[in-house]
Amino acid sequence: MHASSPMPSMGVLKLAGSGDRFQLSRVAPSPEAGRFVLHYWIVRWNIPEPFTHRQEVVPNPCVNLVVEPGRTLIYGAAKAKYAKELTGQGCVFGVKFRPGGFYPFFGKPMDSLAERPIPVSNVFPAAGAALEADLLTMNDDNRMAAYMENIIVQRLPKPDDNVELIHQIIEQVKADHGLTKVDELCERFFIHKRKLQRLFEQYVGVSPKWIIRLYRLQNAAELIDRGETHDWLRLSMDLGYHDQAHFIKEFKAVIGKTPEEYMRQPAGGQASHA
Repeated sequence: MHASSPMPSMGVLKLAGSGDRFQLSRVAPSPEAGRFVLHYWIVRWNIPEPFTHRQEVVPNPCVNLVVEPGRTLIYGAAKAKYAKELTGQGCVFGVKFRPGGFYPFFGKPMDSLAERPIPVSNVFPAAGAALEADLLTMNDDNRMAAYMENIIVQRLPKPDDNVELIHQIIEQVKADHGLTKVDELCERFFIHKRKLQRLFEQYVGVSPKWIIRLYRLQNAAELIDRGETHDWLRLSMDLGYHDQAHFIKEFKAVIGKTPEEYMRQPAGGQASHA
C-alpha cells in the first residue's frame, strides 16, 4: 500500500490549478481489499479566512465512506454534481469503493443509500467512536489508509464475480467513447438487457444508461480541464453525440455549465468524494 502518483481527476472538476490551498491524494489498496475498494483518498486544505475553496465534483457510480469531524458516514452513488466550500484548515479521509464493490459488504440494494447516508458502524462495527480522532490526526497518507484497511478487512466478503463484471462493463464504457446504447453493452458482454439493468440496480444503484451518459460528459470535462479542446462540434462528435446542441444540453445538465462557461471558470476559489 503506497501513496499514488498523480492520477486523472476522476470527476473532481478543475482539480489542476487548485494550488497548495487544496490538496487531494490517493492511496491504492492491497490486492485483497482491491477486489472491492478502488482507492483511499485524503483531502487537506489550508485556506486563510475569509477566503474559501470551492471544489466541484461530478456524479459518480461509487459508494464513499467519508471520515470528517462530526459527519463520518457512508454515502451512496452521487447522481448530481455537488460542491463544498471550505475555509480554515482541515482534513477529510475517504474510501472510494469500486462500482458495485460495496454491495457485498452491505447486502441490500444500493438504491437504499440514495436518499440518506448511513453510519459507518452499521457496516463496519470495528469503526468505533474514536475513528475520527485516531484517523484525522495522522499526518501520513499511508498510515491513514492502513488504519482504515485494517477495519475493512475484518469484514471482507468473499470475491464476487458480479463486482468484476460491473468493473469490466464500466471500463468498457470509459474506454469507448462511441458506445452510446445499453444494447451495445448487452451484445459485447452477452447479457440480457433486463438482467444487466437489475444487476446495476442491485449492486450500483444507477442504471447502465446513466453510466454511459456520465462517463461521456466526465471525459469531456477532463479534456477541457487539460486545455485539449475548444472545438465543441468536434468534441461532441468524438464523444458519440449526433449533434453539438445535444452535447451542450447534456453537459450543462450534469456539469452545471455549458462547455464554454466551464472552460472560462477558474480552478478552485472556493471538496469531495474523490
